[in-house]
Amino acid sequence: MEALNPTITPKPCLPSSCFLKPPLLNSTFKPTFSPRNSQLHNFSKKTPLSLSLTCRLKTPQENKNNKTNNISKKIILSEGAPPPLAEKGGDAAGEDEAPPKLGSGSGVMGSMKRLPRKVLSVLSYLPLAIGEMFAIAGLMALGTFIDQGEAPDHYFDKFPESNPILGIFTWRWVLALGFDHMYSSPIFLATLALLAASLMACTYTTQIPLVKVARRWKFLQSSEAIHKQEFSDSLPRASVQDLGVILMGAGYEVFLKGPYLYAFKGLAGRFAPIGVHLAMLLIMVGGTLSATGSFRGAVTVPQGLNFVVGDVLDPSGFLSTPTEAFNTEVHVNKFYMTYFDSGEVSQFYTDLSLLDLDGKEVLRKTINVNNPLRYGGITIYQTDWSISALQVLKDNEGPFNLAVAPLQINGDKKLYGTFLPIGDVSAPNVKGISMLLRDLQSVVLYDQEGKFVGVRRPSSKLPIEIDGSKIVIVDAIGSSGLALKTDPGVPVVYAGFGALMLTTCISFLSHSQIWALQDGTAVVIGGKTNRAKGEFPEEMNRLLDRVPELVESSLSRQSDSISG
Repeated sequence: MEALNPTITPKPCLPSSCFLKPPLLNSTFKPTFSPRNSQLHNFSKKTPLSLSLTCRLKTPQENKNNKTNNISKKIILSEGAPPPLAEKGGDAAGEDEAPPKLGSGSGVMGSMKRLPRKVLSVLSYLPLAIGEMFAIAGLMALGTFIDQGEAPDHYFDKFPESNPILGIFTWRWVLALGFDHMYSSPIFLATLALLAASLMACTYTTQIPLVKVARRWKFLQSSEAIHKQEFSDSLPRASVQDLGVILMGAGYEVFLKGPYLYAFKGLAGRFAPIGVHLAMLLIMVGGTLSATGSFRGAVTVPQGLNFVVGDVLDPSGFLSTPTEAFNTEVHVNKFYMTYFDSGEVSQFYTDLSLLDLDGKEVLRKTINVNNPLRYGGITIYQTDWSISALQVLKDNEGPFNLAVAPLQINGDKKLYGTFLPIGDVSAPNVKGISMLLRDLQSVVLYDQEGKFVGVRRPSSKLPIEIDGSKIVIVDAIGSSGLALKTDPGVPVVYAGFGALMLTTCISFLSHSQIWALQDGTAVVIGGKTNRAKGEFPEEMNRLLDRVPELVESSLSRQSDSISG
């Protein structure tokens, strides 16, 4: 809308009940309606209606001096607010610029006002963001090289001062910089915060302005401007309205204003970079929550015993906060294993019951590897197994629970042993029966001289004679190795990665723009796209081939409608 002449000050508003007298107002009102498809934004029934009204207004002072002032306004009648319109020359062509304030660009106040822009400019610098990402990757790689969460003695032995790595790196560096808990160390968290600031600065200074510009639809009102686009062509006998119908059928959003046309599609591709930045921020926030706000612990519990969740979990950072679920008691109902035909362990299971403060069971579940139990934000994983005791009968007495000790643990190759004394247990050289177990399905027995006697299954209850004693293996009691954790960052990280995958796919959508101008009987077309540079000209040629050619009578009617 053109600005009024500031030298003539009309009344600020006219009440709706006032009428302009005919000598003061001369107007020409010529709306033009197009019967094209309703999706075209060209005076259709359900879309914005643009009418051009030119008024010649005489003020009393001008009547006296016989001088006139022409005021041209564009009135938009619409059922809903139309998109922002920017035409060649801009809406501010006739607006007066505000006078600059004295002292606003100099001195301390001016420097303070310019400081945020300088900070944003530095943070949004692309090489800086890339350097921050490489720094984070390097710290994460260092965290895999240095054992995390060990006691200081471990680092004294692994990184001694007598043999420093690269001549300088010793345990002092590890403990001083917090590399023994890398992912919650101040250096790692500060680098994450710096990268997050760079992403937000880039979004604010670059991505959001690009989206604002892409959302503005504008008309190019000269053939020269249209021919400067990446793709340009002309149709000698065609109608710009027919072109709009073809573009609309190809998925474009089309706007018409007299002889001018503007169309676009793929605006979502402009929003995708902002979504990618937000997704990365979500991932970093989730990772920070996991590193500083979680609890972790591990316990090995024999079958039939209990433990309290809060007694096992240890905080991992300064944001770790316990919940009511930490008072839950866990009871191991049963531990058992399944085996392959070769006798190797196939899978191991633990039947768990969760009890509240009153001892009432609130949840029961059998867990195994990759099938954890979740309750109140706490996750209990099955991670390992062992053998804690062996129940035996000796000469029909018992059963006796013999403690089992690990003799060899090398991955899945485990060996456990126990000892049943015979005779005087207080004698200095006590002799007895030795028993070895690889798993819960068989026990190997040896006599007092260490000679092999036989093998028994715990479930068989078959007796075996050893040195005059009758031994029966009643049961082998297993222990369940459990890992417990609370991690408030997991859902945030999952949401971030899901959003990252979605927005990355959307970012490959091309944002294409097309301008056209009815120049007599010819239509001049131009367009550009931010992606798919090779496919865009081919698409345009296919669309232009579908525009119908006008005959002489159609050309004359078209000329009359444009001139009228």
